[in-house]
Amino acid sequence: MAEIMSQNEIDSLLNALSSGEVDVEEIKNEEEEKKVVSYDFRSPKKLAKDQLKTLQIIHDNFCRGLNTFLAGYLRSYVHSEVLSVEELSYHEFSNSIANPSVLSIMDFNPLEGQIVMDLSPAVGFAFIDRILGGKGKLFDEKRIFTEIESSLIRKLIKQIMDLLVDPWANVIELSPKLDKIEYNSQFVQIISPNETVALITLAIKIGDVEGMMNICIPHIVIEPILGKLSTKFWFSKISKEITENEKDSLKRNLEKGKLKVSAILGKTEITVKEFIGLQVGDVIKLNNLTKDPIEITVGERNKYYGFPGTMKNKLAIKITEIYREGDENYGRNAFAR
Repeated sequence: MAEIMSQNEIDSLLNALSSGEVDVEEIKNEEEEKKVVSYDFRSPKKLAKDQLKTLQIIHDNFCRGLNTFLAGYLRSYVHSEVLSVEELSYHEFSNSIANPSVLSIMDFNPLEGQIVMDLSPAVGFAFIDRILGGKGKLFDEKRIFTEIESSLIRKLIKQIMDLLVDPWANVIELSPKLDKIEYNSQFVQIISPNETVALITLAIKIGDVEGMMNICIPHIVIEPILGKLSTKFWFSKISKEITENEKDSLKRNLEKGKLKVSAILGKTEITVKEFIGLQVGDVIKLNNLTKDPIEITVGERNKYYGFPGTMKNKLAIKITEIYREGDENYGRNAFAR
C-alpha cells in the first residue's frame, strides 16, 4: 500500500524541489524501482485471484448445505462459514496440521488425484457425542478415536463428502469417494511437499464447541478445469435453462411424495364431565346430517367434499366436489337441502 504523506511533508518536498535540493528525475527513478515485485520460484503462484474467488463461492454454497444437513442430522445448532481461501505449498499445509486430527483422503473423481479434508478433533468428538445422544460438549482429552468412534465419524464424513457434489455442479460433475481416514499427518502424503495447493479454511460451530475444517485441493488435481474456475464462467452457468429431462425428473419426484388425506365425518363439543363419563355404546351426536357431504382435508387444509361408502369391502370416500377457497357461494352451504 502506498504511504500517505502529511501536509507538512508535502510542504517540505515542494520547498526542496523549489530550492533544487531534490531532483525530479531521482524521484521518478525511485518510483520505477518500487514497481519491481519479488517472486519466489520455490513457491510459484499458479492460481489467479479470480480462481480463488470462485473456490470461495463454491464452498460458501457448500457451507449452506453443510449447515442444513448437520442441524438435522445432529439435532443441534450448527454454523459453518468460509474463513479464507489461499494458495500455499503442501509442505506448509501438512506442517500446520495438529496431531491427532481427522484427515479424510478422498478421490476427487472424475479428476485424477486426491484431496484432503482436515477436521479438528474437538469438532469430531462433538459430532460423535451428539450422534450417541450427548450434549456435544467440548472434549479436552487428546487421543485418537476408538474403533467405534472411527466407524461413526467415517459414516458422517461420507455424507459430508456427498454435499460437495451440488456446489461443484456448475464446474464439473463430481463423484467423490472416501479412500481412508488417518489421524496422523505423517501418513498423509498425497503429493510432493513442494506442490501448490488451494487451502479452503472453514470455521465450524456446534453448540458451544468451535473448530476448523480445512479442505486441501492440490493444483495438479484441478488443473484440467482451471479454465472453468472463473467468476465469469460461474455466473454464466448459473442462469442456464432447465431442460425437459430435468422437468420430467422433478415431476416424477414430486409425484412420489406422500400426502395425509383425512375425511371428517363431523364435529361436536362435549363437556369434560361428559367425556369422563363416556361408556361403550354411548352415542355422540355430530353436527353433520347423513345427507350432508363430509369435508376431505389434505394436510391441514380443506380440499374436497364427498360421501362415505364402501368399495371391495373397505371403507371409502367418493369425491363429489372440489373446495374452491375464496368463493363465497361455495362450501357447506352449497349442499343445504
